[in-house]
Amino acid sequence: MPGIIIEHLSFTYPGSYTPVFSDLSFSMDTSWRLGLVGRNGRGKTTLLRLLSGELKGQGRIETTARFDSFPFQAGTKGTARRCLREAIAPFDEWEKQMERLLAAGDSQSLSRWGEIEQMYSAQDGYIIDSLIERETDRMGIPAGELERPFLSFSPGERTRLLLCALFLRKNRFLLIDEPTNHLDMRGRDIAAEYLAGKSGFLLVSHDRSFLDRSVDHIMALQKNSIRIEKGNYSSYRENKQARDASELAQNEKLKKDIRRLQESAREKAEWSDRVEASKIGSHVADRGYVGHKSAKMMKRSLAIENRLERSIEEKEQLLKDIEYQGSLSLHPLPHPARVLVKALNLSFHYPGGPLLVEGLNLQLEQGQRVALTGHNGAGKSTLLRLIAGSLSPTGGSLSRPGGLILSVLPQETGHVRGTPFEIAEREGLPADLFLTLLRKFGFPREDFAREASGFSMGQKKKLLLAASMARPAHLYLWDEPLNYIDLESREQIESMLADTDATMIFVEHDRRFVDRVATDIWEL
Repeated sequence: MPGIIIEHLSFTYPGSYTPVFSDLSFSMDTSWRLGLVGRNGRGKTTLLRLLSGELKGQGRIETTARFDSFPFQAGTKGTARRCLREAIAPFDEWEKQMERLLAAGDSQSLSRWGEIEQMYSAQDGYIIDSLIERETDRMGIPAGELERPFLSFSPGERTRLLLCALFLRKNRFLLIDEPTNHLDMRGRDIAAEYLAGKSGFLLVSHDRSFLDRSVDHIMALQKNSIRIEKGNYSSYRENKQARDASELAQNEKLKKDIRRLQESAREKAEWSDRVEASKIGSHVADRGYVGHKSAKMMKRSLAIENRLERSIEEKEQLLKDIEYQGSLSLHPLPHPARVLVKALNLSFHYPGGPLLVEGLNLQLEQGQRVALTGHNGAGKSTLLRLIAGSLSPTGGSLSRPGGLILSVLPQETGHVRGTPFEIAEREGLPADLFLTLLRKFGFPREDFAREASGFSMGQKKKLLLAASMARPAHLYLWDEPLNYIDLESREQIESMLADTDATMIFVEHDRRFVDRVATDIWEL
């Protein structure tokens, strides 16, 4: 199969002193289903933009493949069928042109008709409607639904429809960036099964289950290198842990060797000094011999020191790709009341709009970690806002005990502004704890003085997570905490929550996270 070869690729954003990539080289096959992973800020989206030509770096990209990117801008007027046709190729415009040219009938018009017809046929124009119906049916959207207005579909359904359009474009290698962000659990299951039946794409996703079901190769952007291996994310992670364990063991052995060499070097230096000192008071005839012996000992000492330096250099090469995952912590506060939230026949709708929450009865006790589940549009985020007090019920009642302190994590990151130092001061956060959490999330110290508007989406979400975690609270309300969050950090958050007695209600579509963290599930 055709390949994609990248040689000596380097890229630094204008105004930045730190390169995103430096002398990066790798190759991949255009038939692979390739998952791209790495910590936030490591350059996953940047790499996709470099491959697509949106960004220009130094180095060489050699391939005959044509790249297409997801998400992409598509028309939204008219039916879903019409929008998908336009997203694949300008079929409607070609058909109109061919009709006009055929009616004209002159040789020049017929020649032009032949050129357009060739493009139309090459893009499957004669059978495109049946192909669209086949693909959308595989995505869980039957053909009869395609006559609905495109904008009447939920954001998750639109994501699935546009993925179908992307795969119906001919002879393309697809660069797919975070397709799961608007997909609920059912949507993720459908999309993962769909992608498993395709080939020729590079996929960025932070959903481990989604990756495991979708890809057959993993490309990992590690701390100081890039690694590509066959298999899914779970097999890559298992291999990575084995490599890390081996490097750590090798490092411990090397440190012992270095300590032994250091001790030996000191001993040899002391011997040399003692021998040299013994010349004082010796017979003249003996001083030459003693000096020769001292020089010999010194030479051996220097040789040992050189060995020590080489060993230190070797040590510095170790652990270059180990991802340190420090333990995270929450600081939940106890509350005198056993029940922290109680709703009776709770309902809500915006003026003139449909009911988003209807007739809910629920009770939250201290120590529960509740996952809110349900399809897109079921009212999960609305319920969180009702509990937080940013919305008021339009029916029924919602009660919370007095003095309840909340820590709220919003879904969106667009409002994040300022440096981490400024955010800590503005939000009244304990700065040491806040910055320590960021370090454990993989933030370099130099980023503490950077403006957050230049951070990746995942880094912005980590700022919000660290801010919520740094606030002692009786109740934590988290809306899709894992959006844009890298896989290593997800595991850190999971481990923290699995071991805490904090009370929490959260919305999350990552199946593994819900299975490990939730003590209860409320399905809307």
